[in-house]
Amino acid sequence: MRAWLRDTAGGLSATYWYLWTGLLINRVGGFAVLFLSLYLTSQRGAGAALAGLIVGTYGIGGLAGTLAGGVLTDRWGRRRTLLVSHFATVAALVALAFSTDLALIAVLCALLGVAQSMPGPAFVAAIIDVTPAEKRSRAFNLQFWAMNLGMAGASLLAGVLAEWSYQGLFLIDAASTLATGVLIAWKVPETLRRPVARHEPHGGLGTVLTDRVFLVFAGLTLIQALIYTQSSTIVPLAMHADGLSPAAYGSVVALGGALIVLGQLFVPRLIDGRPKHRVLALALLADGLGFGVLAVAGHLPVYLIAAVIWTVGSMLAAPPNAEINSELAPLALRGRYQAVFFLTFPAASFLAPSLGGPGLQYLGDGFWLVVGALGVVAAGLHLVAGPPRERRVAALRAETSATADVR
Repeated sequence: MRAWLRDTAGGLSATYWYLWTGLLINRVGGFAVLFLSLYLTSQRGAGAALAGLIVGTYGIGGLAGTLAGGVLTDRWGRRRTLLVSHFATVAALVALAFSTDLALIAVLCALLGVAQSMPGPAFVAAIIDVTPAEKRSRAFNLQFWAMNLGMAGASLLAGVLAEWSYQGLFLIDAASTLATGVLIAWKVPETLRRPVARHEPHGGLGTVLTDRVFLVFAGLTLIQALIYTQSSTIVPLAMHADGLSPAAYGSVVALGGALIVLGQLFVPRLIDGRPKHRVLALALLADGLGFGVLAVAGHLPVYLIAAVIWTVGSMLAAPPNAEINSELAPLALRGRYQAVFFLTFPAASFLAPSLGGPGLQYLGDGFWLVVGALGVVAAGLHLVAGPPRERRVAALRAETSATADVR
């Protein structure tokens, strides 16, 4: 057992583990947003439509915060961005706990979205900074596991705390965020190493948005996220149409979460040393197959089998996705690359229900065959896009090595 734990940890640095712990604390304590719409309707008298609009400001703030976090991660550094964003989140949560005016709450929700989204690029950029390339697959695998473990904990705690006090919900969330900020201030040094001038790329976000190799990869990640997000947006509608209860959908969600928490730590042994584009192709095939099975689903066991298949796909995809993203980003633009990569997930959260709802309505069970076919196409595109990515990664490694020699 000790040998397995040692292999799983992979000799990662102390700074990595402080960052990992901060991520876990954030996820476990990040339950205020889960009950935001219910809080607005039950405690502040907002109608469903108005509550939806107010919660939507959080999403808009999140888009802005992700981009701002990427730029500031490169300009300010990882540590400063993490500290500012965490302490700003604390202030927004405390203000929300004591605010009663709906207009003010909407403004605070937008600010909370900005503040809670800013740390994402900084966390990942710092992990890349302190983790050698050969250990990043394990590092990102553990990061993905911590995020899902934390989300499971938050889901369990949120319901209990909401019954006790919504105000307490916001304040405990603020306390956990404060704890993470203090941990970072105490234990996490600045990890950004400034490259020498002749190796620093020119431009900012424009450089990222004209990087064709990276944009192809981000586009394929968007397709993967679009497919997987069907599980939280359209699958419940399909299960309802099949006469299944909300509790049945809850069991599907619980099964997926349990698989990730119990199985994610074993993924590195399955994929280490294998070409990342082939692992991603296999992951997309699993996603496509899992959702394609729903074309013949009508009973809970079929949905559970499908959930196992698509969850395995997401587990396989998480480490290589993060690793490729880290490899394609030049040192001076790591934060910006992370920000654009992170935007694929809120984009998928918008597109999945926008396209999936009409798709299910007009195509019926045939919609799931379309989703499955999309997974197959994306798998093939990963195989095609893999070799150019590898050549880009090799060129960046050579440049990084030259920079180190100059130093």
